[in-house]
Amino acid sequence: MRGGSNGGGRGRGGGGGGGRGRGKYTNPCLTMHQPWASLLVYGIKRVEGRSWPAPLTGRLWIHAASKVPEPETIKAMENFYREIYAVDGVKDIKFPEHYPVSRLLGCVEVVGCVKCEELVCWEDVPESVRLEGLTDFCWLCENPQKLLIPFEMRGFQRVYNLERRIHDAAVRGLIPIQGPLPVKFPLPDPQDPFLLRPGSLALHFSSSKAPEVAKTPNVSAAIAGARAAATTFSRDDQIATSNSYQTNETEKSEFGSAETSHAGTRKEDRRLPDSQNETQGLQASNCNQHTTHKERDENKRFVSEKTSRGSRLDPGASGKQH
Repeated sequence: MRGGSNGGGRGRGGGGGGGRGRGKYTNPCLTMHQPWASLLVYGIKRVEGRSWPAPLTGRLWIHAASKVPEPETIKAMENFYREIYAVDGVKDIKFPEHYPVSRLLGCVEVVGCVKCEELVCWEDVPESVRLEGLTDFCWLCENPQKLLIPFEMRGFQRVYNLERRIHDAAVRGLIPIQGPLPVKFPLPDPQDPFLLRPGSLALHFSSSKAPEVAKTPNVSAAIAGARAAATTFSRDDQIATSNSYQTNETEKSEFGSAETSHAGTRKEDRRLPDSQNETQGLQASNCNQHTTHKERDENKRFVSEKTSRGSRLDPGASGKQH
């Protein structure tokens, strides 16, 4: 047995949070856009594609980002999985009824990470899995589990640790999921449970490398649709990130200019002769006294206006006056 609710997985780091291969992560979580997040937790998606290698093995919690997916995006991704599963003869796929956002959905077990060019030629895995290799690095995922009640929470970029209280509550609400075609990624060397690293399969392809899966027109169209959907999300994220960065930089620039101006004034004050400083001190004192009297007069006028205005607008007060 290589999975289950406890996440104990064939010695590859385990899923419970204390195994090897986890580095600085105790309860690692990854925020993903919908519909990809739910497709992974439901066991339909078995390979998570990234532009960077997986920093861990073992249990990885999946959180859905806040962006609501467009119906066209959901349709494109569901069609993609229908077509690639059909290559392996699987036609009965139960897709999620809903794709909730800003929710912790469940978890999977990351058992390794390989390069795309390795996955597409890996003859020991189903052809539909090989067709999922669309990015530089492919995180190999098994043992999906979903939460009976998804938790609302905020996500972060890249891999991060769940708060302890959220983890402790979530781990009690997990149920195992049976995907349309579950896969147990084979180890080229059973003696090395951590072998599935980028570049590792190339060493074993001399006798077992398979050609890429032949694509029918329907499969090619489905892959193109999936790429387009992912590109749209990526472009939107870049625009949002760019706008946020520009706003922050503008605020920093304005704040920095103000700070520089104040700092320059303070430096000039320090360079003034003592006599000038004393003169300015007297002027500032007189100015402060004048400002204090002025503010006191303004406050009296404001209170008077506020009280009279309240009397005019308050029917009870008006009735008493008349």
